[in-house]
Amino acid sequence: QVRLIESGGGLVQAGGSLSLSCAASGLTFSEHGMGWFRQAAGKAREFVATIDGGGHETYYAGSAEGRFVVSRDNNKNSVYLQANNLTPEDTAVYYCAARIWYGYSNFENEYEHWGQGTQVTVSS
Repeated sequence: QVRLIESGGGLVQAGGSLSLSCAASGLTFSEHGMGWFRQAAGKAREFVATIDGGGHETYYAGSAEGRFVVSRDNNKNSVYLQANNLTPEDTAVYYCAARIWYGYSNFENEYEHWGQGTQVTVSS
């Protein structure tokens, strides 16, 4: 059974930073691209960042580019999202997801396993 467990969310002031983690089990982690998505209250879930199975290639949403950094440690079966210079618009539940294939992708329908999410709240 595949499990993805996010952690690291919380309340932070605008301009602050958070480090999100996602621990994976039940899959050959290095064979799967990983993604971070988020969903704000009343809005559709949206792509944030993605990384390929080897951790060599990454891709970001425009809103995340230059502020967020996605990384992974295949020895620890974990993927991370370093979120910097946060704004209230970043407030959302953040989800990690495992892609069907090795490469990275911003397409939500290419992800087959999802975590339960972690809340990030940015106060102004």
